[in-house]
Amino acid sequence: METTAVRTRLVEVVVPVHNEQRALRESVARLHDYLATTFPYGFRITVADNASTDDTWRLATELARELPQVRAVHLDEKGRGRALRQVWSTSEADVVSYMDVDLSTDLDAFLPLVAPLLSGHSDLAIGTRLARASRVERGPKREFISRSYNLLLRSVMGAGFSDAQCGFKAVRTEIAQALLPAVEDEQWFFDTELLLLAERHGLRIHEVPVDWVDDPDSRVDILRTALDDLRGLARVARKTLSGAARLPMPARVRRAELPKGMARQLPRFAIVGVVSTLAYLALFSMSRQVVPAQLANAVALLVTAVANTAANRRFTFGVKGSGGALRDQFEGMIAFLVGLSLTSGSLALLPGGVSHGVELVAVIAANAAATLVRFLLLRVWVFNPRRRSGR
Repeated sequence: METTAVRTRLVEVVVPVHNEQRALRESVARLHDYLATTFPYGFRITVADNASTDDTWRLATELARELPQVRAVHLDEKGRGRALRQVWSTSEADVVSYMDVDLSTDLDAFLPLVAPLLSGHSDLAIGTRLARASRVERGPKREFISRSYNLLLRSVMGAGFSDAQCGFKAVRTEIAQALLPAVEDEQWFFDTELLLLAERHGLRIHEVPVDWVDDPDSRVDILRTALDDLRGLARVARKTLSGAARLPMPARVRRAELPKGMARQLPRFAIVGVVSTLAYLALFSMSRQVVPAQLANAVALLVTAVANTAANRRFTFGVKGSGGALRDQFEGMIAFLVGLSLTSGSLALLPGGVSHGVELVAVIAANAAATLVRFLLLRVWVFNPRRRSGR
């Protein structure tokens, strides 16, 4: 007598959608067929419609009636993070995940994504388009923006993961439900905030190189999303400093120690860095209206570099009083020159006639690299306690 293997584990795949009538039916049908024929665990596909105004909700309910293991959830407000929060917070699956409706990521990466979570080896898993083994087809503009954003995360926030915004992620359900109350964003920054919070608490993040093909119909407002992300980074840095949203820490993390003073200095430096970046972008944008880009960059960078050194002197490294302040500023100018070289070089490499938004992305990426150099210079040289005591 023929027997059927019993599937004892359940993985929920959320497909968040907003006005996706064009791609929804074909994508969900392909995803369902793939999982039903190749995936060795139980699965459920949840189409999370967030405030669509076209036929998306009607198509989602039709798919739920036609295909087993498919259900549809409707939200009255827009937001990818909001949709994931609603489904994940009430899921009874062992692992919750999501992928973009365009299925830009090759589905063969899905089992490697969730397997370490089902085995208990890892807590979260992300697809990465930035690994050497990844195969990615997308335009140079989106490639540049993606790499710039992730460079900013690594240099300013100390993130260890490589690709925060790839729409291909999974989380052990109990981990997701523990983290969600502390995640505030409801839009595109939701992913980044979740990952930063998880990493802050020592949770294991598994990365899977993916094959990924850009969707030419993407309607993401890149500049607005970038500014929202910067505001989100400032908020996360502030929460980290205040100790908000603390979770129980694994023993392996409690035994690990940062270099002396680093645990206090890093979040404070991150806050100063995010505020300085926002001030720099505002000054650069205003100056750019009346002077060339290179001059606007130099002026904005000089003003914020002076303020940044002063803030880090008092706030990050705890140097009080005015004694030696002028010398600290002079030595801090080395970091300014590094930043000026990187930002000026990035602007010089841009082709003529590019938009102001592209200029902003270029200087943000260059500033991210300069930020790492600044922290090392300030910590190891300018505000080194041993060096200061010998003055």
